[in-house]
Amino acid sequence: MIQEEHGFYNPYPFQPQNMPSTSTAPLGTVDDYTGTYIPNEQVEAQPNSHPSGPLPAPYPPYPPYPPYPPYSPMPPTSPTPPQKRSVRTGTVVLITLIVALIFGIALFAAGWEYAYNGNSSNTGTTTTVAASSSGNTVMTQQEAAIAKIEPSVVELNVTTAQGQQIGSGVIINANGDIVTNNHVVNGEQSIKVVLYNGTTEQAQLVGTVAADDLAVVRIAPFAHMTVAQIGNSSQLSVGQEVLAIGNPLGITETATHGIVSALNRSVTESNGTTISQAIQTDAPINPGNSGGALINLQGQLIGIPTLTAIDTETNTPANGVGFAIPSNLVKTALTQILQQG
Repeated sequence: MIQEEHGFYNPYPFQPQNMPSTSTAPLGTVDDYTGTYIPNEQVEAQPNSHPSGPLPAPYPPYPPYPPYPPYSPMPPTSPTPPQKRSVRTGTVVLITLIVALIFGIALFAAGWEYAYNGNSSNTGTTTTVAASSSGNTVMTQQEAAIAKIEPSVVELNVTTAQGQQIGSGVIINANGDIVTNNHVVNGEQSIKVVLYNGTTEQAQLVGTVAADDLAVVRIAPFAHMTVAQIGNSSQLSVGQEVLAIGNPLGITETATHGIVSALNRSVTESNGTTISQAIQTDAPINPGNSGGALINLQGQLIGIPTLTAIDTETNTPANGVGFAIPSNLVKTALTQILQQG
C-alpha cells in the first residue's frame, strides 16, 4: 500500500531470529548462499548448522526521529528604539537650529547696520547741507553788508606841514558830512576825498572832538550819494562777526573780516588820547584804515577803526588786536560837532 504523501516513516528494526550468539565464520553475500531455504517455522526443528560460539554484535537499530515540537509563536517583543538614528536626528536638528540662529543674527545685524548707517548717512548729509547752507547764508550776508556800506566809505588824502597822510572816512548824512579820526586830519592844510567811484572832491574841516579822536569833514553833496546807516553799538556781543572796510596803505575799498573780541576796552593812543568803551576786534586794522567803517552783518556802522595795539618788545603792530570807537560814542560826538559847525 502506498504511504500517504508527507507521511512519517520509522526505520524498520533489525531483529535477528535463530541466529547463534557468536560466530567465527566469515559472512558471505547473498550471491554466495547455496543452501536451501527453510521457512522460519521449520528452523527450530532443524539442527543448528552454524558453528558454535558467540555471534558478532548486530548493528544497532537506528534511533527513531524525535517528534517535531509543537509550534508556538514567538512572543511579541517591543522594537528597540533606533538610538543611533535618534542621536543623529537630534544632531541634525541642533545644527539646523544653530545655523538658522546665526543666519538670523547676521540678517538682524545687517539690517541694523543698514538702518544705522542709513540714518547716520542721512544725518551727516543733513548736517553737511545745513552747514553749507549756513555758510552760504553768512557769506551772502557779508557780501550784502559790504555792498550796502562800501559806497559810503571814502579815502582821505591830507596834506600837513609834515607831509602827506592817508586815512579813511564814512559819509553819514545827505549834507556830505564825513566822520573820521581826528588824528587823520590833525594839522591839515588841505583835504582831498576820493569817492567810491574814483572821483576826487575837495573837503573842508567842520570840527573835531579831540578827546574822542573824532572829526567831521564836508564835501558838496553829489548825485546818488550813499549815506551809511549808524547802528547801536550797545547791542554788540563778544564773538559777533564784524567787517572792517577802509583804505589800508592806500589800497582803496579793502574789506577784512573778524569778530568782536572784547567790549568796553580803555586804550591810550600814542598822542596821549584815551578812548573809553572801545571795541576790540581781530579784524585786521592797518595804517590807512583809521577813520573807516566797522560794520555788522546788516551793513550798519557800529564803530570807527582807530588804532592797533603795539607790541612793546618789537615796537610793531600786534596782529589781531585792533580797537574801534563805538558807534554810540560817534553819535554823541557828531551831535556836538554839527551843533558847533
